[in-house]
Amino acid sequence: MTTTTDIRPYAAACDRERLLDIWLAASRVGHSFLGEADLLAQMKIVGDVYLPKAENWVIVAEGRPAGFIGLLDDFIGGLFVDPFHHGQGLGKRLVLHAARLKGALDVEVYADNRDACLFYARLGFAETARLAQDGEGRPLAVIRMHRP
Repeated sequence: MTTTTDIRPYAAACDRERLLDIWLAASRVGHSFLGEADLLAQMKIVGDVYLPKAENWVIVAEGRPAGFIGLLDDFIGGLFVDPFHHGQGLGKRLVLHAARLKGALDVEVYADNRDACLFYARLGFAETARLAQDGEGRPLAVIRMHRP
């Protein structure tokens, strides 16, 4: 098991490229159904729009960023952990950090990402709605979940 040393605020100048690498690696695992072309297009949007817009928290393991959570008020806009660190509790620590900061939380998860659905359910999130399309208008079911 890795040693987690810190959860700290995002620093664009030193974190941006590493977080984009984490985002892509984790998305290839959890969102493989989107296809590589869509993932690469989304990565540019993540870097140009979502990272600057969100309140991002970075978890550091073994001296370098290993994952991050992006918050839009009390909504989890994204949670991504380097696949090398999956199963080590880093995602849980990030969600619990967000809950300490914000209280109740909401998130949307692709229904096809079963691991993410189960992860959030284990942390006390319950389904509140199901959408037939994702935010880009693709016919991919999205589950909205809430944690009081």
